[in-house]
Amino acid sequence: MATDLQGKTIAFLVAPEGVEQVELTEPWTAIEQAGGRPRLVSTEAGHVQAFNHLDKADTFDVDTTVDDADPASFHALVLPGGVANPDFLRMQPKAVAFAKAFFDAGKPVAAICHAPWTLIEADVVRGRTLTSWPSLQTDLRNAGATWVDEEVQICQGGPNTLVTSRKPDDLKAFCQAAVEAFRA
Repeated sequence: MATDLQGKTIAFLVAPEGVEQVELTEPWTAIEQAGGRPRLVSTEAGHVQAFNHLDKADTFDVDTTVDDADPASFHALVLPGGVANPDFLRMQPKAVAFAKAFFDAGKPVAAICHAPWTLIEADVVRGRTLTSWPSLQTDLRNAGATWVDEEVQICQGGPNTLVTSRKPDDLKAFCQAAVEAFRA
């Protein structure tokens, strides 16, 4: 397992503020432990402010911005949650285009909690089966997706593998499924 993702660079797309810290750090660590190279992509250079629910947590250095990042240079994409994070990203056309590019290229994507909001905006959930934080189920259904209440959902019924989970309690299963999907 230590080298499953050797030579693979994985993008983590987050807003400058509002990402749920554990939904960033646990998948990041799982990617590193599998031999992959995670890279933090945001809409602004500098650093991002993570949160533990509504409380400020740590800051993390941005590796590159969506203006400078080429989706072709990444093997896969992780979209961490937090309420504010994907709500901000879905209003940023370049961030939405960055996420959509992974679907257009058939590359795997993993999204947790509220992160599917960005995917709804990218119009890539139609005909797909996803899970998410429960409050997104109507949004996902209205966007043409099938919503399920499961710890992790792996959907291969589209141009790529899409891994989704509901919440921080699902992180173990989410990280495992993401690493498995990113092996391909």
